[in-house]
Amino acid sequence: MANVIKLRKGLDVNLKGKANLETMQTKVSGQYALVPDDFYGMKPKVVVKEGDTVKVGDALFVDKNHPEVKFVSPVSGTVALVERGERRKVMSVRVDADGKQEAATFTEKDPLMLLCESGLFGFFRQRPYDVVANPDDKPKAIFVSAFNSMPLAADFEYVLKGQEKEFQAGLSLLSKIAKVNLGISAKQKAQALTGAKDATVTIFDGPAPAGNVGVQINHVDPINKGEVVWTMGAEEVIFVGRLALTGKVDLTRTIAVAGSEVKAPKYAKVVVGAPVAAVLAGQIDEKKSLRIISGNPMVGVKVQKDGFIGAHATEVTVIPEGDDVYEMLGWIAPRFNEFSTSRSYFSWLKPKSTEYKLDARIKGGERHMIMSGEYDRVFPMDIYAGYLVKAIIAGDIDRQEALGIYEVAPEDFALAEFVDSSKLELQRIVREGLDILRKENM
Repeated sequence: MANVIKLRKGLDVNLKGKANLETMQTKVSGQYALVPDDFYGMKPKVVVKEGDTVKVGDALFVDKNHPEVKFVSPVSGTVALVERGERRKVMSVRVDADGKQEAATFTEKDPLMLLCESGLFGFFRQRPYDVVANPDDKPKAIFVSAFNSMPLAADFEYVLKGQEKEFQAGLSLLSKIAKVNLGISAKQKAQALTGAKDATVTIFDGPAPAGNVGVQINHVDPINKGEVVWTMGAEEVIFVGRLALTGKVDLTRTIAVAGSEVKAPKYAKVVVGAPVAAVLAGQIDEKKSLRIISGNPMVGVKVQKDGFIGAHATEVTVIPEGDDVYEMLGWIAPRFNEFSTSRSYFSWLKPKSTEYKLDARIKGGERHMIMSGEYDRVFPMDIYAGYLVKAIIAGDIDRQEALGIYEVAPEDFALAEFVDSSKLELQRIVREGLDILRKENM
């Protein structure tokens, strides 16, 4: 019988535009890109040049510090561009797909080396620091969250249909590296999740951010100083399973195309690094001012329509930008259609099932941080979020360690940032704090 953990703290934000449970197929054609910044914490060294022919699974770049960790092409075709920015920073490696999807074959027997050679090790992230994992470390556990509780997030139970065998094969391979902890939602009933083998299943019952792997680690097996935990997305476990069953890399995933500005929200089957335009063709009004997000509205990254879907993204979300909205005396309007966590808007009188159409405006400027406890109401971890943020801003490393910075990632503060009346960029602040701590401990 799986252990059930009930969470009371958190906040469910019900946004308009949730993807319908139907999938559209997109063609593997055009230009695809692998972006080093999607694999935070590694230093890329490009190992191909423009004009090279590559197969699915052929390395495009490696980690300078750990050359055995490869990052591979999601499509077969020709290397079209090695895009560089300031100081020759590698921005992306782009491949013109030939539509054939010819794949390299991997026969390595050691599970860890197999993942490194095939490019799937790069999908591991480690706590502390929330960066690409170090293959030299010995993690005490691997955590996988099988649900995302953020608004407009993809429904993994739907994504899993027809891929149960691959998901189980992925869990089984990961279990040969370290103990696997699988977190599922109390609402999920799929046998492949509730009856998963080679993993310890824990059920989480509560509002967002219950699906955050950091929340699950905190309640199941908290991290102490000197310990390392690896995490991997549930969709990426399917990648691992395909590799285990076929010996080939297949980076095809099913993502949610969602948001209030999407004409027909649904799922799309795409390859990692696919062009955003391919999944939004005919789905948005080009005349409107829109915010396109690779990921969900809380933790996703803003992209242009001519950009590419992130390596870890399980959604492409489109919401209004809000820069064309002008309100006279808007701050005193009763606002029946605006979401609020307090009773300052009359929308609190509406049913909880009401869907809201929010834009990207901050609606206020940054101001002094007030210790009001508002972070703690939506932060279901055994950590004093407000005090930790203050310690990061002050640069007090000893205090940060005492308050549990090793357990957190920027995404864990997404809801706290959403409700923050001080309008602080909490995710950015936490990211900077983790980076400084990592440099200090290297």
